[in-house]
Amino acid sequence: MSLIKKWQSRFAPSLSHMDDRLVLIIAGSIAGICSGLAAVALRLALESVTEWLHPFRHFWWAFLLPAMGALLSTIYLEKITREGAGHGVPEVIYAVSKHGGLLRLRSSYSRLISSFLTIGSGGSAGPEAPVVMSGSAIGSNIAKLLRLNDRQRTTLVGCGTAGAIAGIFNAPLAGLVFAIEVVLGKWEFSNIIPIAIAAVAGAEVSRAIIHEQVLFNHLPFNMGTADILPGICLALFAGLISVFFTKTLNTSGKFAKKNRFSFWMRAIIGGSVVGCIGLFFPVVLGEGYHFIQSMISGTFSMGIFLTFVAVFAKIFATAITLGWGGSGGIFAPCLLIGSLTGIFFHKIVFLLFENAACASEGAYALLGMTGLISGVMQAPLTGIFLVLEITGGYETILPLIVVSAISSTMSHYIEPASFYFKELIKRGQFLRPGTDARILSDLNISELVSTEFTNVSENMIFREFIEIIKTSDQFFFPVIDENTGAYKGMIEIRNIRRYVLNPGIYDMVFLNQIMDTDVLTASLENDLQEVLEMMETNNMESIPVVEHDTFIGMISKTRILDLYRRELIMQTSVR
Repeated sequence: MSLIKKWQSRFAPSLSHMDDRLVLIIAGSIAGICSGLAAVALRLALESVTEWLHPFRHFWWAFLLPAMGALLSTIYLEKITREGAGHGVPEVIYAVSKHGGLLRLRSSYSRLISSFLTIGSGGSAGPEAPVVMSGSAIGSNIAKLLRLNDRQRTTLVGCGTAGAIAGIFNAPLAGLVFAIEVVLGKWEFSNIIPIAIAAVAGAEVSRAIIHEQVLFNHLPFNMGTADILPGICLALFAGLISVFFTKTLNTSGKFAKKNRFSFWMRAIIGGSVVGCIGLFFPVVLGEGYHFIQSMISGTFSMGIFLTFVAVFAKIFATAITLGWGGSGGIFAPCLLIGSLTGIFFHKIVFLLFENAACASEGAYALLGMTGLISGVMQAPLTGIFLVLEITGGYETILPLIVVSAISSTMSHYIEPASFYFKELIKRGQFLRPGTDARILSDLNISELVSTEFTNVSENMIFREFIEIIKTSDQFFFPVIDENTGAYKGMIEIRNIRRYVLNPGIYDMVFLNQIMDTDVLTASLENDLQEVLEMMETNNMESIPVVEHDTFIGMISKTRILDLYRRELIMQTSVR
Protein backbone atom coordinates (compact mmCIF):
# COMPACT_ATOMS: atom_id res chain seq x y z
CA MET A 1 0.00 0.00 0.00
CA SER A 2 1.42 3.38 -1.01
CA LEU A 3 2.09 6.17 1.47
CA ILE A 4 -0.89 8.15 0.14
CA LYS A 5 -3.26 5.21 0.58
CA LYS A 6 -1.97 4.66 4.11
CA TRP A 7 -2.58 8.33 4.86
CA GLN A 8 -6.06 8.13 3.35
CA SER A 9 -7.05 5.06 5.31
CA ARG A 10 -5.85 6.66 8.54
CA PHE A 11 -7.12 10.24 8.29
CA ALA A 12 -9.88 10.37 5.65
CA PRO A 13 -12.48 8.45 7.73
CA SER A 14 -12.08 10.96 10.58
CA LEU A 15 -13.17 13.78 8.23
CA SER A 16 -16.67 12.28 8.05
CA HIS A 17 -17.06 13.11 11.76
CA MET A 18 -16.02 16.75 11.32
CA ASP A 19 -18.37 19.62 10.54
CA ASP A 20 -19.00 19.76 6.78
CA ARG A 21 -18.38 23.51 6.52
CA LEU A 22 -15.12 23.30 8.47
CA VAL A 23 -13.82 20.54 6.18
CA LEU A 24 -14.66 22.62 3.09
CA ILE A 25 -13.10 25.78 4.52
CA ILE A 26 -9.81 24.03 5.38
CA ALA A 27 -9.63 22.08 2.13
CA GLY A 28 -10.74 25.15 0.14
CA SER A 29 -7.99 27.26 1.69
CA ILE A 30 -5.40 24.68 0.63
CA ALA A 31 -6.90 24.59 -2.88
CA GLY A 32 -6.82 28.40 -3.03
CA ILE A 33 -3.17 28.59 -1.97
CA CYS A 34 -2.07 25.90 -4.43
CA SER A 35 -4.08 27.47 -7.25
CA GLY A 36 -2.68 30.90 -6.47
CA LEU A 37 0.87 29.51 -6.57
CA ALA A 38 0.19 27.88 -9.95
CA ALA A 39 -1.23 31.13 -11.32
CA VAL A 40 1.70 33.23 -10.08
CA ALA A 41 4.20 30.69 -11.44
CA LEU A 42 2.64 30.88 -14.91
CA ARG A 43 2.49 34.67 -14.84
CA LEU A 44 6.14 35.07 -13.81
CA ALA A 45 7.24 32.47 -16.35
CA LEU A 46 5.37 34.32 -19.12
CA GLU A 47 6.90 37.64 -18.13
CA SER A 48 10.39 36.11 -18.19
CA VAL A 49 10.06 34.43 -21.58
CA THR A 50 8.42 37.52 -23.10
CA GLU A 51 11.34 39.66 -21.94
CA TRP A 52 13.85 37.08 -23.18
CA LEU A 53 12.26 36.88 -26.66
CA HIS A 54 11.70 40.64 -27.02
CA PRO A 55 15.03 41.37 -28.84
CA PHE A 56 14.22 38.72 -31.43
CA ARG A 57 10.84 40.27 -32.33
CA HIS A 58 12.57 42.76 -34.67
CA PHE A 59 13.93 40.11 -37.04
CA TRP A 60 12.04 39.16 -40.22
CA TRP A 61 11.82 35.52 -39.13
CA ALA A 62 10.09 36.48 -35.89
CA PHE A 63 6.77 35.39 -37.40
CA LEU A 64 7.98 31.80 -36.89
CA LEU A 65 8.18 32.17 -33.10
CA PRO A 66 4.40 31.71 -32.49
CA ALA A 67 4.49 28.76 -34.91
CA MET A 68 7.26 27.07 -32.91
CA GLY A 69 5.42 27.68 -29.66
CA ALA A 70 2.13 26.36 -31.03
CA LEU A 71 3.90 23.30 -32.46
CA LEU A 72 5.57 22.43 -29.15
CA SER A 73 2.32 23.08 -27.30
CA THR A 74 0.19 20.85 -29.50
CA ILE A 75 2.78 18.04 -29.54
CA TYR A 76 2.91 18.18 -25.75
CA LEU A 77 -0.87 17.99 -25.43
CA GLU A 78 -1.50 15.44 -28.19
CA LYS A 79 1.42 13.07 -27.61
CA ILE A 80 2.45 13.41 -23.98
CA THR A 81 -0.62 14.30 -21.93
CA ARG A 82 -3.12 13.25 -24.63
CA GLU A 83 -5.44 16.19 -24.06
CA GLY A 84 -6.99 18.33 -26.76
CA ALA A 85 -5.95 21.93 -27.35
CA GLY A 86 -8.15 24.86 -26.35
CA HIS A 87 -8.78 26.72 -23.13
CA GLY A 88 -10.30 24.12 -20.81
CA VAL A 89 -13.12 26.06 -19.12
CA PRO A 90 -15.91 24.09 -20.89
CA GLU A 91 -14.23 20.89 -19.71
CA VAL A 92 -14.34 22.15 -16.12
CA ILE A 93 -18.02 23.13 -16.44
CA TYR A 94 -18.82 19.73 -17.95
CA ALA A 95 -16.94 17.91 -15.18
CA VAL A 96 -18.92 19.88 -12.58
CA SER A 97 -22.31 19.31 -14.21
CA LYS A 98 -21.86 15.67 -15.25
CA HIS A 99 -19.17 14.02 -13.12
CA GLY A 100 -19.33 15.78 -9.77
CA GLY A 101 -16.23 17.84 -10.53
CA LEU A 102 -13.97 14.86 -11.21
CA LEU A 103 -10.80 16.02 -13.03
CA ARG A 104 -7.52 14.28 -13.72
CA LEU A 105 -4.41 15.13 -11.72
CA ARG A 106 -2.34 15.85 -14.82
CA SER A 107 -4.79 18.60 -15.80
CA SER A 108 -3.38 20.57 -12.87
CA TYR A 109 -0.13 21.17 -14.79
CA SER A 110 -0.67 20.19 -18.43
CA ARG A 111 -2.51 23.39 -19.42
CA LEU A 112 0.03 25.54 -17.62
CA ILE A 113 2.87 24.12 -19.71
CA SER A 114 0.99 24.20 -23.02
CA SER A 115 -0.25 27.77 -22.52
CA PHE A 116 3.25 28.85 -21.45
CA LEU A 117 4.59 27.57 -24.79
CA THR A 118 1.75 29.15 -26.79
CA ILE A 119 1.52 32.56 -25.13
CA GLY A 120 5.20 32.93 -24.33
CA SER A 121 6.11 32.51 -28.00
CA GLY A 122 3.61 35.19 -29.04
CA GLY A 123 0.35 33.29 -29.54
CA SER A 124 -2.70 35.47 -29.03
CA ALA A 125 -4.33 34.11 -25.88
CA GLY A 126 -4.51 34.66 -22.15
CA PRO A 127 -3.18 32.63 -19.22
CA GLU A 128 -6.40 32.84 -17.17
CA ALA A 129 -8.37 29.88 -18.52
CA PRO A 130 -5.37 27.50 -18.22
CA VAL A 131 -4.93 28.48 -14.58
CA VAL A 132 -8.68 27.94 -14.08
CA MET A 133 -8.25 24.42 -15.44
CA SER A 134 -5.20 23.92 -13.24
CA GLY A 135 -6.86 25.30 -10.10
CA SER A 136 -10.02 23.27 -10.68
CA ALA A 137 -8.00 20.08 -11.11
CA ILE A 138 -6.07 20.88 -7.90
CA GLY A 139 -9.34 21.31 -5.99
CA SER A 140 -10.79 18.14 -7.49
CA ASN A 141 -7.75 16.05 -6.55
CA ILE A 142 -7.59 17.44 -3.02
CA ALA A 143 -11.20 16.27 -2.66
CA LYS A 144 -10.22 12.89 -4.07
CA LEU A 145 -7.31 12.64 -1.64
CA LEU A 146 -9.63 13.38 1.27
CA ARG A 147 -12.28 10.98 -0.09
CA LEU A 148 -14.95 13.70 -0.15
CA ASN A 149 -18.31 13.18 -1.86
CA ASP A 150 -19.45 14.69 -5.18
CA ARG A 151 -21.03 17.78 -3.63
CA GLN A 152 -17.92 18.58 -1.59
CA ARG A 153 -15.66 17.92 -4.59
CA THR A 154 -17.70 20.33 -6.71
CA THR A 155 -17.26 23.02 -4.07
CA LEU A 156 -13.49 22.44 -4.05
CA VAL A 157 -13.41 22.76 -7.84
CA GLY A 158 -15.01 26.17 -7.32
CA CYS A 159 -12.38 26.95 -4.67
CA GLY A 160 -9.57 26.06 -7.09
CA THR A 161 -11.15 28.21 -9.80
CA ALA A 162 -11.57 31.20 -7.48
CA GLY A 163 -8.02 30.87 -6.15
CA ALA A 164 -6.60 30.73 -9.68
CA ILE A 165 -8.47 33.81 -10.95
CA ALA A 166 -7.68 35.68 -7.74
CA GLY A 167 -4.01 34.71 -8.06
CA ILE A 168 -3.50 35.62 -11.72
CA PHE A 169 -5.38 38.96 -11.49
CA ASN A 170 -4.96 39.75 -7.79
CA ALA A 171 -8.78 39.97 -7.84
CA PRO A 172 -10.49 37.88 -5.11
CA LEU A 173 -14.02 39.18 -5.76
CA ALA A 174 -13.75 38.42 -9.48
CA GLY A 175 -12.49 34.94 -8.61
CA LEU A 176 -15.43 34.31 -6.29
CA VAL A 177 -17.99 35.63 -8.77
CA PHE A 178 -16.50 33.79 -11.79
CA ALA A 179 -16.39 30.48 -9.91
CA ILE A 180 -20.06 30.70 -8.95
CA GLU A 181 -21.52 32.61 -11.91
CA VAL A 182 -19.78 30.69 -14.70
CA VAL A 183 -18.32 27.41 -13.39
CA LEU A 184 -20.79 26.23 -10.73
CA GLY A 185 -23.80 28.21 -12.00
CA LYS A 186 -25.54 28.15 -8.64
CA TRP A 187 -25.36 30.47 -5.63
CA GLU A 188 -25.48 28.38 -2.46
CA PHE A 189 -24.66 29.60 1.02
CA SER A 190 -22.66 26.45 1.73
CA ASN A 191 -20.45 27.15 -1.32
CA ILE A 192 -19.89 30.87 -0.93
CA ILE A 193 -17.82 30.82 2.27
CA PRO A 194 -15.17 28.23 1.29
CA ILE A 195 -14.91 29.70 -2.22
CA ALA A 196 -14.53 33.22 -0.84
CA ILE A 197 -11.78 32.07 1.53
CA ALA A 198 -10.03 30.25 -1.32
CA ALA A 199 -10.19 33.43 -3.43
CA VAL A 200 -8.65 35.45 -0.62
CA ALA A 201 -5.94 32.81 -0.17
CA GLY A 202 -5.11 32.92 -3.90
CA ALA A 203 -4.96 36.72 -3.91
CA GLU A 204 -2.77 36.84 -0.79
CA VAL A 205 -0.32 34.40 -2.37
CA SER A 206 -0.16 36.66 -5.42
CA ARG A 207 0.39 39.81 -3.33
CA ALA A 208 3.05 38.13 -1.21
CA ILE A 209 5.11 37.14 -4.25
CA ILE A 210 4.48 39.91 -6.78
CA HIS A 211 3.84 42.83 -4.37
CA GLU A 212 1.27 44.75 -6.42
CA GLN A 213 -2.07 46.25 -5.44
CA VAL A 214 -3.70 46.38 -8.89
CA LEU A 215 -2.71 44.89 -12.24
CA PHE A 216 -3.12 48.16 -14.20
CA ASN A 217 -2.30 51.56 -12.67
CA HIS A 218 -3.85 54.85 -13.80
CA LEU A 219 -4.90 58.31 -12.63
CA PRO A 220 -8.47 58.76 -11.30
CA PHE A 221 -11.18 59.08 -13.94
CA ASN A 222 -13.88 61.75 -13.97
CA MET A 223 -17.05 60.43 -15.59
CA GLY A 224 -20.24 62.51 -15.51
CA THR A 225 -23.61 63.11 -17.13
CA ALA A 226 -22.01 63.78 -20.52
CA ASP A 227 -20.81 60.16 -20.60
CA ILE A 228 -24.23 58.53 -20.18
CA LEU A 229 -25.31 58.50 -23.83
CA PRO A 230 -21.85 57.66 -25.24
CA GLY A 231 -21.59 54.91 -22.61
CA ILE A 232 -24.86 53.34 -23.74
CA CYS A 233 -23.77 53.52 -27.39
CA LEU A 234 -20.41 51.98 -26.49
CA ALA A 235 -22.22 49.14 -24.66
CA LEU A 236 -24.27 48.37 -27.78
CA PHE A 237 -21.13 48.49 -29.92
CA ALA A 238 -19.26 46.26 -27.47
CA GLY A 239 -22.16 43.78 -27.55
CA LEU A 240 -21.87 43.52 -31.33
CA ILE A 241 -18.10 43.08 -31.15
CA SER A 242 -18.63 40.38 -28.49
CA VAL A 243 -20.94 38.41 -30.76
CA PHE A 244 -18.54 38.78 -33.70
CA PHE A 245 -15.65 37.61 -31.52
CA THR A 246 -17.61 34.57 -30.30
CA LYS A 247 -18.68 33.59 -33.81
CA THR A 248 -15.15 34.04 -35.17
CA LEU A 249 -13.73 31.81 -32.44
CA ASN A 250 -16.23 29.06 -33.21
CA THR A 251 -15.83 29.37 -36.99
CA SER A 252 -12.04 29.20 -36.78
CA GLY A 253 -12.17 25.99 -34.76
CA LYS A 254 -14.65 24.36 -37.16
CA PHE A 255 -12.61 25.36 -40.21
CA ALA A 256 -9.41 23.97 -38.69
CA LYS A 257 -11.07 20.61 -37.94
CA LYS A 258 -12.49 20.27 -41.44
CA ASN A 259 -9.19 20.60 -43.31
CA ARG A 260 -6.91 17.60 -43.92
CA PHE A 261 -3.78 18.95 -42.26
CA SER A 262 -2.26 17.01 -39.40
CA PHE A 263 -2.43 18.55 -35.93
CA TRP A 264 1.20 19.67 -36.03
CA MET A 265 0.83 21.21 -39.50
CA ARG A 266 -2.25 23.13 -38.33
CA ALA A 267 -0.24 24.47 -35.41
CA ILE A 268 2.59 25.63 -37.71
CA ILE A 269 0.20 27.28 -40.19
CA GLY A 270 -1.89 28.94 -37.49
CA GLY A 271 1.15 30.12 -35.54
CA SER A 272 2.78 31.52 -38.69
CA VAL A 273 -0.36 33.47 -39.61
CA VAL A 274 -0.50 34.94 -36.11
CA GLY A 275 3.20 35.77 -36.35
CA CYS A 276 2.66 37.57 -39.68
CA ILE A 277 -0.19 39.61 -38.20
CA GLY A 278 2.08 40.42 -35.27
CA LEU A 279 4.76 41.86 -37.58
CA PHE A 280 2.35 44.66 -38.52
CA PHE A 281 0.32 44.78 -35.28
CA PRO A 282 2.48 43.78 -32.30
CA VAL A 283 -0.57 44.48 -30.13
CA VAL A 284 -1.97 41.04 -31.05
CA LEU A 285 1.00 39.05 -29.68
CA GLY A 286 0.81 37.37 -26.28
CA GLU A 287 -1.61 38.47 -23.58
CA GLY A 288 -0.96 42.17 -24.32
CA TYR A 289 -1.05 43.45 -20.75
CA HIS A 290 1.42 46.29 -21.41
CA PHE A 291 -0.76 47.59 -24.26
CA ILE A 292 -3.79 47.55 -21.95
CA GLN A 293 -1.73 49.49 -19.41
CA SER A 294 -0.87 52.14 -22.00
CA MET A 295 -4.52 52.46 -23.09
CA ILE A 296 -5.98 53.05 -19.65
CA SER A 297 -3.06 55.34 -18.80
CA GLY A 298 -3.84 57.49 -21.85
CA THR A 299 -0.47 56.94 -23.56
CA PHE A 300 -1.69 54.74 -26.41
CA SER A 301 -0.56 56.44 -29.61
CA MET A 302 -2.25 54.45 -32.39
CA GLY A 303 -4.53 56.47 -34.72
CA ILE A 304 -8.25 55.97 -35.20
CA PHE A 305 -8.01 53.82 -38.37
CA LEU A 306 -5.22 51.59 -37.06
CA THR A 307 -7.08 51.18 -33.75
CA PHE A 308 -10.15 49.99 -35.65
CA VAL A 309 -8.05 47.53 -37.68
CA ALA A 310 -6.27 46.36 -34.51
CA VAL A 311 -9.63 45.35 -32.97
CA PHE A 312 -10.24 42.86 -35.77
CA ALA A 313 -6.56 41.87 -36.03
CA LYS A 314 -6.68 40.77 -32.37
CA ILE A 315 -9.97 38.95 -32.91
CA PHE A 316 -8.62 36.99 -35.88
CA ALA A 317 -5.25 36.31 -34.21
CA THR A 318 -6.98 34.91 -31.10
CA ALA A 319 -9.39 32.81 -33.16
CA ILE A 320 -6.51 31.34 -35.18
CA THR A 321 -4.36 30.72 -32.12
CA LEU A 322 -7.06 28.81 -30.21
CA GLY A 323 -8.69 27.19 -33.23
CA TRP A 324 -5.51 25.91 -34.90
CA GLY A 325 -3.79 24.14 -32.03
CA GLY A 326 -2.67 26.77 -29.53
CA SER A 327 -3.56 26.66 -25.86
CA GLY A 328 -4.80 29.57 -23.78
CA GLY A 329 -7.86 31.50 -22.68
CA ILE A 330 -9.98 34.43 -23.80
CA PHE A 331 -9.89 36.64 -20.68
CA ALA A 332 -6.84 38.67 -21.75
CA PRO A 333 -7.94 38.92 -25.43
CA CYS A 334 -11.34 40.18 -24.22
CA LEU A 335 -9.61 42.82 -22.09
CA LEU A 336 -7.40 43.94 -24.97
CA ILE A 337 -10.16 43.91 -27.62
CA GLY A 338 -12.43 45.73 -25.18
CA SER A 339 -9.77 48.38 -24.51
CA LEU A 340 -9.21 48.90 -28.24
CA THR A 341 -12.98 49.11 -28.77
CA GLY A 342 -13.33 51.71 -26.04
CA ILE A 343 -10.40 53.76 -27.36
CA PHE A 344 -11.75 53.59 -30.93
CA PHE A 345 -15.23 54.64 -29.78
CA HIS A 346 -13.77 57.57 -27.80
CA LYS A 347 -11.85 58.76 -30.86
CA ILE A 348 -15.04 58.54 -32.97
CA VAL A 349 -16.97 60.63 -30.43
CA PHE A 350 -14.33 63.37 -30.49
CA LEU A 351 -14.11 63.18 -34.27
CA LEU A 352 -17.85 63.84 -34.57
CA PHE A 353 -18.17 66.20 -31.57
CA GLU A 354 -14.92 68.08 -31.18
CA ASN A 355 -15.99 69.84 -27.98
CA ALA A 356 -17.59 66.83 -26.29
CA ALA A 357 -17.21 66.92 -22.50
CA CYS A 358 -16.58 63.18 -22.19
CA ALA A 359 -14.11 61.46 -19.88
CA SER A 360 -10.63 60.42 -21.00
CA GLU A 361 -9.69 57.56 -23.34
CA GLY A 362 -8.59 55.47 -20.38
CA ALA A 363 -12.08 55.57 -18.85
CA TYR A 364 -13.60 54.38 -22.12
CA ALA A 365 -11.01 51.62 -22.30
CA LEU A 366 -12.38 50.39 -18.95
CA LEU A 367 -15.94 50.54 -20.25
CA GLY A 368 -14.91 48.64 -23.36
CA MET A 369 -13.19 45.93 -21.30
CA THR A 370 -16.31 45.44 -19.20
CA GLY A 371 -18.50 45.33 -22.30
CA LEU A 372 -16.39 42.61 -23.95
CA ILE A 373 -16.00 40.43 -20.85
CA SER A 374 -19.73 40.67 -20.09
CA GLY A 375 -20.73 40.14 -23.72
CA VAL A 376 -18.49 37.20 -24.59
CA MET A 377 -18.95 35.32 -21.30
CA GLN A 378 -22.49 36.61 -20.70
CA ALA A 379 -21.42 36.99 -17.11
CA PRO A 380 -22.15 40.62 -16.14
CA LEU A 381 -21.01 40.38 -12.52
CA THR A 382 -17.68 38.85 -13.53
CA GLY A 383 -17.12 41.68 -16.01
CA ILE A 384 -17.87 44.39 -13.45
CA PHE A 385 -15.83 43.02 -10.56
CA LEU A 386 -12.88 41.92 -12.70
CA VAL A 387 -12.38 45.33 -14.31
CA LEU A 388 -12.87 47.15 -11.00
CA GLU A 389 -10.29 45.01 -9.20
CA ILE A 390 -7.60 44.92 -11.88
CA THR A 391 -7.76 48.67 -12.46
CA GLY A 392 -8.94 50.07 -9.14
CA GLY A 393 -11.28 52.38 -11.09
CA TYR A 394 -14.07 52.31 -8.51
CA GLU A 395 -15.17 55.84 -9.49
CA THR A 396 -16.49 54.34 -12.75
CA ILE A 397 -18.65 51.67 -11.12
CA LEU A 398 -22.04 53.09 -12.19
CA PRO A 399 -21.14 53.37 -15.91
CA LEU A 400 -19.51 49.93 -15.69
CA ILE A 401 -22.76 48.41 -14.39
CA VAL A 402 -24.76 50.03 -17.20
CA VAL A 403 -22.32 48.93 -19.91
CA SER A 404 -22.10 45.40 -18.51
CA ALA A 405 -25.88 44.99 -18.33
CA ILE A 406 -26.52 46.32 -21.85
CA SER A 407 -23.65 44.44 -23.50
CA SER A 408 -24.47 41.07 -21.92
CA THR A 409 -28.18 41.48 -22.68
CA MET A 410 -27.56 42.40 -26.30
CA SER A 411 -25.08 39.58 -26.73
CA HIS A 412 -27.54 37.11 -25.20
CA TYR A 413 -30.32 38.40 -27.48
CA ILE A 414 -28.26 37.76 -30.63
CA GLU A 415 -26.32 34.70 -29.43
CA PRO A 416 -28.28 32.91 -26.64
CA ALA A 417 -25.31 30.75 -25.59
CA SER A 418 -22.08 32.24 -24.30
CA PHE A 419 -18.71 31.19 -25.69
CA TYR A 420 -18.13 28.80 -22.78
CA PHE A 421 -21.54 27.11 -23.02
CA LYS A 422 -22.09 27.01 -26.78
CA GLU A 423 -19.93 23.95 -27.41
CA LEU A 424 -21.44 22.03 -24.46
CA ILE A 425 -25.00 22.87 -25.53
CA LYS A 426 -24.26 21.66 -29.04
CA ARG A 427 -22.99 18.33 -27.64
CA GLY A 428 -25.96 18.07 -25.26
CA GLN A 429 -23.60 18.23 -22.27
CA PHE A 430 -24.68 21.50 -20.70
CA LEU A 431 -26.39 20.54 -17.44
CA ARG A 432 -26.94 23.24 -14.85
CA PRO A 433 -27.60 22.35 -11.17
CA GLY A 434 -31.27 22.15 -10.26
CA THR A 435 -32.47 21.57 -13.83
CA ASP A 436 -34.41 18.49 -14.90
CA ALA A 437 -31.59 17.41 -17.20
CA ARG A 438 -29.02 17.68 -14.41
CA ILE A 439 -31.14 15.76 -11.90
CA LEU A 440 -31.92 13.04 -14.44
CA SER A 441 -28.23 12.78 -15.34
CA ASP A 442 -27.48 12.00 -11.70
CA LEU A 443 -29.79 8.97 -11.79
CA ASN A 444 -28.17 5.72 -12.81
CA ILE A 445 -30.29 3.73 -15.26
CA SER A 446 -29.29 0.45 -13.61
CA GLU A 447 -30.92 1.57 -10.32
CA LEU A 448 -34.18 2.28 -12.16
CA VAL A 449 -34.56 -1.20 -13.60
CA SER A 450 -37.02 -3.49 -11.82
CA THR A 451 -35.68 -7.02 -12.19
CA GLU A 452 -38.20 -9.06 -10.19
CA PHE A 453 -40.24 -10.37 -13.11
CA THR A 454 -41.65 -13.79 -13.83
CA ASN A 455 -40.63 -14.89 -17.32
CA VAL A 456 -42.78 -17.09 -19.53
CA SER A 457 -41.85 -19.44 -22.37
CA GLU A 458 -42.88 -18.76 -25.96
CA ASN A 459 -44.14 -22.38 -26.28
CA MET A 460 -46.35 -22.17 -23.18
CA ILE A 461 -50.08 -22.78 -23.82
CA PHE A 462 -52.45 -20.03 -22.76
CA ARG A 463 -54.07 -22.12 -19.97
CA GLU A 464 -50.74 -22.41 -18.15
CA PHE A 465 -50.28 -18.65 -18.53
CA ILE A 466 -53.72 -18.04 -16.98
CA GLU A 467 -52.61 -19.96 -13.86
CA ILE A 468 -49.51 -17.70 -13.59
CA ILE A 469 -51.62 -14.55 -13.93
CA LYS A 470 -53.85 -15.68 -11.03
CA THR A 471 -50.94 -15.52 -8.56
CA SER A 472 -49.03 -12.57 -10.02
CA ASP A 473 -49.46 -8.78 -9.86
CA GLN A 474 -47.35 -8.16 -12.96
CA PHE A 475 -48.77 -6.19 -15.88
CA PHE A 476 -45.93 -7.20 -18.22
CA PHE A 477 -44.57 -10.69 -18.90
CA PRO A 478 -41.31 -11.06 -20.85
CA VAL A 479 -41.37 -14.02 -23.24
CA ILE A 480 -38.14 -16.03 -23.29
CA ASP A 481 -36.77 -18.75 -25.56
CA GLU A 482 -36.58 -21.76 -23.20
CA ASN A 483 -33.52 -23.17 -25.02
CA THR A 484 -31.33 -20.11 -25.44
CA GLY A 485 -32.79 -17.76 -22.83
CA ALA A 486 -33.06 -15.04 -25.47
CA TYR A 487 -35.70 -12.35 -25.19
CA LYS A 488 -38.46 -12.87 -27.77
CA GLY A 489 -41.20 -10.39 -26.97
CA MET A 490 -43.60 -9.04 -24.36
CA ILE A 491 -47.15 -9.81 -23.22
CA GLU A 492 -49.04 -6.90 -21.69
CA ILE A 493 -52.12 -7.91 -19.70
CA ARG A 494 -54.33 -5.14 -21.07
CA ASN A 495 -53.72 -6.38 -24.63
CA ILE A 496 -54.94 -9.98 -24.07
CA ARG A 497 -58.34 -9.41 -22.48
CA ARG A 498 -60.21 -10.96 -25.38
CA TYR A 499 -58.27 -14.22 -24.89
CA VAL A 500 -58.79 -14.22 -21.14
CA LEU A 501 -62.58 -13.84 -21.52
CA ASN A 502 -62.79 -16.80 -23.92
CA PRO A 503 -62.01 -20.07 -22.03
CA GLY A 504 -62.64 -22.06 -25.20
CA ILE A 505 -59.28 -21.11 -26.66
CA TYR A 506 -57.19 -21.67 -23.53
CA ASP A 507 -55.76 -24.94 -24.95
CA MET A 508 -55.52 -23.74 -28.55
CA VAL A 509 -53.31 -20.69 -28.21
CA PHE A 510 -49.56 -20.59 -27.54
CA LEU A 511 -47.85 -17.51 -26.14
CA ASN A 512 -45.70 -17.03 -29.25
CA GLN A 513 -48.99 -16.38 -31.10
CA ILE A 514 -50.12 -13.50 -28.89
CA MET A 515 -46.85 -11.94 -27.71
CA ASP A 516 -45.88 -8.51 -29.01
CA THR A 517 -42.53 -8.69 -30.79
CA ASP A 518 -42.48 -5.03 -31.80
CA VAL A 519 -42.19 -3.55 -28.33
CA LEU A 520 -39.45 -0.90 -28.24
CA THR A 521 -36.60 -1.83 -25.89
CA ALA A 522 -33.88 0.15 -24.11
CA SER A 523 -30.40 -0.94 -23.10
CA LEU A 524 -28.13 -0.12 -20.17
CA GLU A 525 -26.04 1.98 -22.58
CA ASN A 526 -28.88 4.48 -23.06
CA ASP A 527 -28.94 7.50 -20.79
CA LEU A 528 -32.12 8.38 -18.97
CA GLN A 529 -32.93 11.29 -21.28
CA GLU A 530 -32.96 8.92 -24.27
CA VAL A 531 -35.13 6.40 -22.41
CA LEU A 532 -37.65 9.09 -21.47
CA GLU A 533 -37.78 10.38 -25.05
CA MET A 534 -38.46 6.82 -26.31
CA MET A 535 -41.28 6.40 -23.80
CA GLU A 536 -42.80 9.81 -24.57
CA THR A 537 -42.56 9.37 -28.34
CA ASN A 538 -44.20 5.91 -28.26
CA ASN A 539 -46.69 6.66 -25.44
CA MET A 540 -45.25 3.93 -23.19
CA GLU A 541 -45.69 3.71 -19.42
CA SER A 542 -42.96 1.06 -19.09
CA ILE A 543 -40.16 -0.10 -21.32
CA PRO A 544 -38.23 -3.41 -21.26
CA VAL A 545 -34.46 -3.26 -20.90
CA VAL A 546 -32.67 -5.83 -23.08
CA GLU A 547 -28.92 -6.27 -23.24
CA HIS A 548 -27.40 -8.65 -25.83
CA ASP A 549 -30.78 -10.41 -26.35
CA THR A 550 -31.10 -10.97 -22.60
CA PHE A 551 -34.04 -9.51 -20.72
CA ILE A 552 -32.73 -7.36 -17.81
CA GLY A 553 -35.94 -5.87 -16.40
CA MET A 554 -38.44 -3.04 -16.84
CA ILE A 555 -38.24 0.73 -16.35
CA SER A 556 -41.49 2.49 -15.49
CA LYS A 557 -42.37 6.18 -15.42
CA THR A 558 -43.59 5.72 -11.85
CA ARG A 559 -40.15 4.48 -10.79
CA ILE A 560 -38.41 7.36 -12.60
CA LEU A 561 -40.70 9.92 -10.97
CA ASP A 562 -40.10 8.40 -7.54
CA LEU A 563 -36.29 8.52 -7.82
CA TYR A 564 -36.42 11.97 -9.47
CA ARG A 565 -38.36 13.31 -6.48
CA ARG A 566 -35.84 11.81 -4.03
CA GLU A 567 -32.87 13.24 -5.97
CA LEU A 568 -34.53 16.66 -6.17
CA ILE A 569 -35.11 16.70 -2.40
CA MET A 570 -31.50 15.68 -1.77
CA GLN A 571 -30.03 18.33 -4.13
CA THR A 572 -32.22 21.17 -2.86
CA SER A 573 -32.22 20.35 0.83
CA VAL A 574 -30.52 22.77 3.24
CA ARG A 575 -27.23 21.29 4.36
